[in-house]
Amino acid sequence: MKKLITVLMLATALATPTLAYAKDAGLSIQMTSYGGPPAYLAVYLNKPDGSFDSTLWVAGSQSRYQRDLRGWFRGASASGQRIDGITGASVGSGRTLQVTVGIADALIDAGYTVHVDSAVEDGGQVRDDATLDLTQANSGNGYVAALSVTF
Repeated sequence: MKKLITVLMLATALATPTLAYAKDAGLSIQMTSYGGPPAYLAVYLNKPDGSFDSTLWVAGSQSRYQRDLRGWFRGASASGQRIDGITGASVGSGRTLQVTVGIADALIDAGYTVHVDSAVEDGGQVRDDATLDLTQANSGNGYVAALSVTF
């Protein structure tokens, strides 16, 4: 019995790091050409059931405008996550945001989706402006022209 427990503990110890390993994923978000100031973006993961999982990146560092990214803000607030996650500059018209984020191997091909919410001052906000299964790219329907991920 002790041998069985020892073998199970060893197998668990060897398997756990593999499950927790995070791949570096490159996210590329191409903005449409529009008139107005740079956009705020929230890039986040949703679980297969559609509920919020985690924040990957927030473009736009002034926290007072982050509330305009309503889908992300509500999900992050409801989950108890801190809203001031990884941030960078807002993204201008026609520009491309390229960032590297860590995504756990267990989330890839497991039904998780990347979501991008966008907001432009005096231009409105677009919830789920672009979404992406971690295996298939979709084009945006607002300020985001294209979203892609590479592993």
